[in-house]
Amino acid sequence: MLVSLFVLIFIVAKRLVFNDFQYLTDFIKMQGIPSIEPFVKRMNQLGEKMAASDFYNDQRTASAISREHKQLSELRDAYVALEQAYEQINENKSILDDPDTDAEFKELAKEDLSNIEAKIEDMRKAVLVLMIPPDESDSRNTVVEIRAGTGGDEASLFAADLYRMYCRFADSKGWKVENLSVSDSEAGGFKEICFLLSGESVYRYMKYESGTHRVQRVPATEANGRVHTSAATVAVLPEAEEVDIQIDPSEIEISIARASGPGGQGVNTTDSAVQILHKPTGMIVKCADERSQLKNKLKAMKVLRSRLLELKQSQEAEKYAKNRREQIGTGDRSERIRTYNFPQSRLTDHRIGLTVHSLTQIMDGDIADIIKALEEADYTGRITALMENQ
Repeated sequence: MLVSLFVLIFIVAKRLVFNDFQYLTDFIKMQGIPSIEPFVKRMNQLGEKMAASDFYNDQRTASAISREHKQLSELRDAYVALEQAYEQINENKSILDDPDTDAEFKELAKEDLSNIEAKIEDMRKAVLVLMIPPDESDSRNTVVEIRAGTGGDEASLFAADLYRMYCRFADSKGWKVENLSVSDSEAGGFKEICFLLSGESVYRYMKYESGTHRVQRVPATEANGRVHTSAATVAVLPEAEEVDIQIDPSEIEISIARASGPGGQGVNTTDSAVQILHKPTGMIVKCADERSQLKNKLKAMKVLRSRLLELKQSQEAEKYAKNRREQIGTGDRSERIRTYNFPQSRLTDHRIGLTVHSLTQIMDGDIADIIKALEEADYTGRITALMENQ
C-alpha cells in the first residue's frame, strides 16, 4: 500500500509537469476488452426505472431489474479498477524507462509493477465474466427429472443413487427438496422420479447436470463379479410460473386414475393419480404422489409448465447456436455427460475431460467442485464468444 502511494504521488506530479494523461479506455480496448459504454448506458436506464414511484408494483420485474442493475454496477466498478491498474502499469514502466528518475523511485515502481502484473489477468477475467449476459433462469427454483435408462434393475438403483446425491447436495446448499412424482422399481430403486429444488440460485448450479449419466459397477445380484454398465438420464428444468407460460385449457387433456403403490397404503384408496396430456407437443405428465387429486394436478401442471418453458428457451437458444458452440453441454437428455466407475472410484465428466478419484464423497453429494469446474469452462466458452462478437 505504501509503495503504491509513493508511486501515485509521483504519477500526479509527473502529470502536472508533463501533461501526459492517457485515455485508458482506448488502451483497454487494445487489450481485448469490449467497450464499457453500452453496459453503463443500460445500468443508467435501469437506475431510472428503479427510481420510479411504481417500481415495486410488480415484484417479479423489480427483482429482475435489481439483480441486473447490481451486476452492471459490479461490472462498472471492476472496469474502473482495471483502468486504474493499466494506468499504473504504464506509469510504472514510464518511470523505469526514464533516465532522469532516481534509483529509489525506480525501485518502488518496479515493486509496484510486479504486484499489479501478478493480478491483472484475474482482473481482466473478472471484467469479462461480468460482461457475459446473465442467464435469466439462474435464480429460479428447479424441477429435476431422473429416469432409469439402459440396464434394467441396476439402472433404477443408480437413478435412486443420483437422487440421493442431489438431495445431499441440496442439503449442503440449504435448499428444500419436494418430490413431485415417483415411480418405484421392484428392485428398490426408481424407474422415474421428479422433484423440485427450492432455494437460492438453484438453477445456476444444477443446470449442468442435464444429460445421460453412465455407471460401471458390479450389481449386488451379480454372482461372478462382472462389471455391468447402466445409465440414467437427468433433465433439469427451471421452474416456470403461470406468468411465464400460459396454457390454454383446451390444449390439455386431464385423466384421473387410481394411484398405484405398495399394497395397503392410503395412496391406493382414492382416484387421486393425475395424468395431463399437452396436445400441441404430445407431452405427458403424471403425478400420483399425493392423496389429494387437486394437489397432484397442481404438481403435474408445475412440471408441465417447466417442460414447456425449457422447450421455449431451447428453441430460442437454437437461433444463436453458432455463438454457443463453446458452451458446456446442450441440456439434452441424450448427451452422455458423465461416467461413474465404482471399481476404480473414478468419475469422468466427458464435457471438460475432468477425472477425479473420490467417488464415495461425490455420491454423498460432494459435487460442488465438479460444478465449479463446469461453470468455469462454460464462462471460458462464453468469453470466447464475447470476444469474437465485439
